[in-house]
Amino acid sequence: MFISFEGIDFSGKSTQCHLLEKFLTEKGYDVVLLREPGGTRISEIIRKLLLDKRAGDMSALTELLLYSASRAQLVDEVIRPAIVSGRAVICDRFTDSSTAYQGFGRGLEIKEIEMINKVATNGLEPDLTIFIDVTVEESLKRLKLAGKLKDRIESEGTRFFELVRQGYLQLATRHKDRFKVVDGMDDIDNIKRRVKEIVVKRFTIK
Repeated sequence: MFISFEGIDFSGKSTQCHLLEKFLTEKGYDVVLLREPGGTRISEIIRKLLLDKRAGDMSALTELLLYSASRAQLVDEVIRPAIVSGRAVICDRFTDSSTAYQGFGRGLEIKEIEMINKVATNGLEPDLTIFIDVTVEESLKRLKLAGKLKDRIESEGTRFFELVRQGYLQLATRHKDRFKVVDGMDDIDNIKRRVKEIVVKRFTIK
């Protein structure tokens, strides 16, 4: 079982990752919860560079390749061994983030990104991707309420995040079997219930 969660910043996907981990653990699954970029020593070092506002002059291609390098390490060191050993893997972001952010958001070629994604993961894809959808206005509102300093990606403007969100929606249409869209504007408990329904149905959990 390999499940990824996607969404623009402050969509609530990280919260739902933790809630699903709790549910699956209660059902007897041995769960590995990961985030991207990150999850290994090397990947966390790359994460710091990617989110550092001092790296504002980073090119879109450099950004894509750094995310992909972090992901390659995570797949090789953690995800694939976990799947082989029969564990359930939940990942907060995966390849679709690169397609949405660096493709639709930054304007890099989608086909080239998909090729790099395939190389970085050695063809590994999630069995299920849950996209928590919120409006850009809601995302920015939540960011403001959180009162945290924006990282390099969060500092992008409204137009960028709208392109990313629309990109996700296009991916959901293209990959209907894998992608499930959940309304992130709903309250946490209703979102949790919907996510659980999707996962129980997909993996026939009793």
